[in-house]
Amino acid sequence: MATLSDRVFDNGLSVLDTEANKILITSSQPTTYTEANSTYALGNSTTLSISAPQDRIGGGREVVIAALTDGSITASGTATHFAIVDTVNSRLLATGSLSNPRAVVAGNSFTLNTTTIGIPDPV
Repeated sequence: MATLSDRVFDNGLSVLDTEANKILITSSQPTTYTEANSTYALGNSTTLSISAPQDRIGGGREVVIAALTDGSITASGTATHFAIVDTVNSRLLATGSLSNPRAVVAGNSFTLNTTTIGIPDPV
């Protein structure tokens, strides 16, 4: 059976901790930076807080994205996903489905619950 050390996992996940500087809510799951930051973007926040890598329940490693309370909605639509980006290097770093998609209206604000992104141990 293959194994990976925590260092291998941590170096992959630390990009989120060290380079991510914006989180967005989107109307579809983006696959590129442009889709996340403009095509599907409905709102954003730059007060993103991501933990250093830590042990993941069930094996592997994860980072924790702190709850967000100050997101600004910039376009009306139905928010279905989130995207985490590095605006300095124009990189899409991570995406995920929102647990509760909802209609949003430009000019309002949004919140997101704490969530985790992880890499499971190899099988």
